[in-house]
Amino acid sequence: MRIEAYTQVQQLYNAKKPAKTQEKAKAASSDRIQISSIGKDIQTAKNAVAAADDIREELTAPIKAGIANGTYQVSGESFAEKLMRKYEEIESL
Repeated sequence: MRIEAYTQVQQLYNAKKPAKTQEKAKAASSDRIQISSIGKDIQTAKNAVAAADDIREELTAPIKAGIANGTYQVSGESFAEKLMRKYEEIESL
């Protein structure tokens, strides 16, 4: 067995490895992404929703005041009707 030939072949393989790595690095640096206009619109909408308040104070303030004063009354019939409507909506899905 000739060790010199093996060493020479090994040197050839080692010499080519960095070149492949450099080619891959060049290919990776040329990658680009492009976001469509619909994607940009979706991102704008998501940012607007995130910036909006979760609770609409103009609707909840009178109810909170009524509860604090003890004057807020809930009709049992009204509550039951709304509950049944919601149940029917869920069942129809």
